[in-house]
Parts: sequence; structure tokens; C-alpha cells
Amino acid sequence: MVADIFRDATVGQLFNYFSNGTILPYPEERSDFTVPARFLPSQTPTIIADESDDVQKPEPESQKSKEEVLVTETETSREITLDENEGLGDLEAQKINDDPYLVTWYGVDDPENPKNWSSKKRAFVGFCVTWMTFTSYVGSAIYIAAIPGIMEQFHVGLTYAELGLTLYVFAYGLGPMFLSPLQELPKLGRNTIYMCSMALFIIFQIPTFVAPNFQTILAFRFFTGFFCSPALATGGASMGDMYPVSELAMLLALWAEGVNAGPIVGPIIGGFAAQAKGWKWPFYELIWLSSFSFVFLMLCLPETYEPTILHRRARRLRKLTGNQQLTSQGERDAKEQHLGLVFKDALLKPIILATEPVVLFCNIFIGLVYAIFYLWYEAFPLVFTGIYHFNLGESGLPFLGFLVNSILGFFIYIAYLKYHFQPRMMKAMAAGKPSSPETLLELGLIASITIPLSLFWFGFTSRASIHWIVPIIGASFYLFGIFFNFQSVLIYISSAYPAYAASVLASNALFRSTAASVFPLFGRFFFQNLGLGGGSGLLAGISIVLMPVYYALIRWGHILRRRSKYASG
Repeated sequence: MVADIFRDATVGQLFNYFSNGTILPYPEERSDFTVPARFLPSQTPTIIADESDDVQKPEPESQKSKEEVLVTETETSREITLDENEGLGDLEAQKINDDPYLVTWYGVDDPENPKNWSSKKRAFVGFCVTWMTFTSYVGSAIYIAAIPGIMEQFHVGLTYAELGLTLYVFAYGLGPMFLSPLQELPKLGRNTIYMCSMALFIIFQIPTFVAPNFQTILAFRFFTGFFCSPALATGGASMGDMYPVSELAMLLALWAEGVNAGPIVGPIIGGFAAQAKGWKWPFYELIWLSSFSFVFLMLCLPETYEPTILHRRARRLRKLTGNQQLTSQGERDAKEQHLGLVFKDALLKPIILATEPVVLFCNIFIGLVYAIFYLWYEAFPLVFTGIYHFNLGESGLPFLGFLVNSILGFFIYIAYLKYHFQPRMMKAMAAGKPSSPETLLELGLIASITIPLSLFWFGFTSRASIHWIVPIIGASFYLFGIFFNFQSVLIYISSAYPAYAASVLASNALFRSTAASVFPLFGRFFFQNLGLGGGSGLLAGISIVLMPVYYALIRWGHILRRRSKYASG
């Protein structure tokens, strides 16, 4: 397992490529590999389904390709029988018999197929993807600790200084619109984009702590946010490459822990560093963390995208056999696509789908929930520094309340799936009445109650006469709302628009990141003018107003989907 992981990771791929396959070889590059007869060059490869079919005669011995020496004597016939496809699913075997030069898995238990990897290997790769996502998200909130020092050194106001957070968050919502389509190209795959973008993410961090002026910091905060975005946008897709749909919800919940932990841990590690060493040290910590992650992932993160894995297999087989007709399905599909059209579709489709009533409400609701989450970065200093007199390092510790409830929420969600949702789905399918996608929203609606509860609790208990632990506990309940709603809404829109899942998720990411990037700019003045109680009460009221609309979507969402030309009926 370890050797395969290293071989399929980026560094292993480079060793294999420059050694011409002698270092870390694939099966097709080993001397004992037997080429399936159907892959050898032939003018008219013959397909035999059974003895009653008409059979074409094999070509004369003199016309045989020299590569046939690689085939054992029992396989020298160019005829392709169903026995050759033993171990494949019926549909896969039929595709091969219809097109013998189509390169696919060697069988249903092909070890190169990510869905066939051992549970330990998939768990390790899942950890790598989650760690990569965590590293990217830390970069947003770690900046908070640097703001006081930046204001002092560059003589800028609070709102202007907070643009460093705003631009990063906006950029990682914008980046997937341009970078995610590249991951769908078989020649590139997920890892090429992950590693190239992470390298640029690290490089563009350097100017943030050597910048001669604040404008340079802002420019490169945007670029770092842009190039960290692939992990945030398609980390879940990497998990989907390895696990069946029946297990995916649980694995996405685990991946979401990396999403939640990043913005929570960032202010904690950044705060103590900035207090002890100055405002540049949070940036030092970020580049140390991301550099370690880059080296670790270069060595240990294998490619998981099926079209890319099969594209590389087809390339090795063409080299081995000399048969240039051997291609994977992904290669054939890519030939029909122009890169410009791919980007046009990736940029326009999310905007078009955002006008769908179902998608529009989901974007507004998740955008509000996510934007309020980033308002905590403005409210916490007012409360814990202004009222309770925490120092810069201590002011990040209240975020630990979020982390505790994020972990607790994960276990509640797993129990909900295992003991309620999945049995309910199986019972409905057994009765021949599969549940609608709207059932996925029920948990999110229930959890939405914790959003106004948390806001009221925090806003009206943040006072010197009440112990500081009380508003921390109140604020921590917000994580239940954001965690369960993210899981419910994002899986729902993917299920409601299965043919356009990537586009609706990109639309949601752009919308929520834009909202979250704007709210911190007025957050401090919002709470100062309305008061902590008044400001929190207003946000809680908006959340309550949206809850009946949420219920209406559960109740009548199927009608909206039937009227849509994009959604599933």
C-alpha cells in the first residue's frame, strides 16, 4: 500500500516519468505483464460473444505485429471472447466487446480503481485531502491576529485593514470558477491542479510579510486566496472518487471538519504569535504550515480522478503495444471539448442556475449563515478584548467553543445518518417509493433553530456582570446551525441537480464567499451602532424570517424542480 501511494503521488509520478518507468513501475511497465490480446494492433479486431456468432478469420501470421511476442501462446488469437472480460460487470464487459480498444478497468476488483483501494488506504488519502483543506482555510482567519500590527505599521484604518480578510475569502469563492474545470481534464486531473496551485499559494505568501506597503499585502492576499481554492472547492469530489454514494455523506461530514477547523484554529495560533513576535509571525506560521503540507502531499497524495488514472494507463499501453488506437473514455470525451467552451460553460452555467428558485434560496440562506459566521471575527474582539480584557493571544481562545461543537455535531450527524436517515431511505426504496431530495433538508431546518438561539444568547449575555464562559457557550451553538445546514443544503442541491452538480456547488461557493467577504467590512460598526444585543437580535430576526421559506422548500420543492429544465423530476 505504501509503495502504491508514493508511486501515484506527484513525486512518485515524476520518478516514474523521468526513469522511463523503471522506477516505481506500473503493471504495464513490468517485464512479466501480459498484454490482453484485444489491445494489440489489428485491422479489424474480432469480437466473439458465443459460438453461434459469425466469426472473422484472424489475419495471416505474416501480418502480425511484433508486439504479440508479449502475449502468451494461449492468447495469440486476436479474437476477443467474453472469457477475457471475466471479472468485469456486465455493462463494462459489453462496452469492451463493442469497442475492444477502449481502455478501462481490468476487472471489477482492479486495484488501481480508487473505489477498490483498501479501507486503510482510502482513510489515509481522505486524511490528506482533509489536511489540505484545513491548511487552505487556516489562511483566512489567521490574518485577524495581524490586523492591529498592520494598522499601526502602515497607518491604515480598521475597515481598510480588514480588506486582507475580505479579499482572501472572496478569492477562494472566485477561484473554483477558473481552476475547477481544469481538474476535469483527463490530462491534468486533480493532483496536478492541487499541487501547482498550492505551490503558487506558498510563493504568493512571501510578499505579504516583506511588502513595502499595505497595497502589496492586499494584492497578494487575493492571489493566495485564489490559489488555495481548489482544495476548498473539490476536496469533497476527491472523497467521492474513492467512496460509494451510500457512504459519501459520512465522509463529506468528516472532510467538513477540516473546513470548520481551519477558520477556528487560525485566530488561536495567530494571536499568540502576533502578541509575542509581531504582526508578521502569523504569516510566517501560515507559510511554514503550507510548506509542510505541500511536501507531505507531494509525497503522499495519490491521484483519485478515474478519467486521469485511465488516461495514464492508456498512454502506457500505447507505448507498450504500439497500438495508437487505444484510448480511455475520458480522452475521447476531451477531444470533443474545446478548452474555451469548457471555461465558458464553467463560468456561465453557475450564474444561470443561480436564478433557479431552489438554488437562489439555498444560496441566500447559506450565504447568510456563512456571512454571520465571519461576523464573529468582529464581535469577539468587542466582547472578549473590550469587555473581558483578554489580550491578543487570549482573544482567539473563545473560538475553541466552535471547535468543540463542530466535533460534537459530527458525531450527532453520523448517528442521524446511521439510525434514522439511512434506514428510512432503505424502507422507502423497499416499498418502491424512493424519497425526494427535499428530505435531505429536514435536519438542516431543525438545526436552523440554533442560529437565532446562539445569536440571542451571545448578544444579550456579553456584559461585564456575566462570566465570559456564558457568551462563549452561546456562540458555540452557532456551529450546529452552520454544520448541519452545510451538509443538508449542499447535498440537497447536488441531488436536485445531478447533471449540473458542479455548477450549482460553484454557484453556492461564489455566493457565500462574496457575502462572507463583505460582512466583516461593516461588522465592527454594525455592533457598535446597534449594540451587541441589538445587532445580534437583528441577525437572529432575519434568520427566523427565512425559516418558513426553508420549510416551504421542503414542502413544495418538488413542484419547483418539476418546472425546471435543469433539475431532476
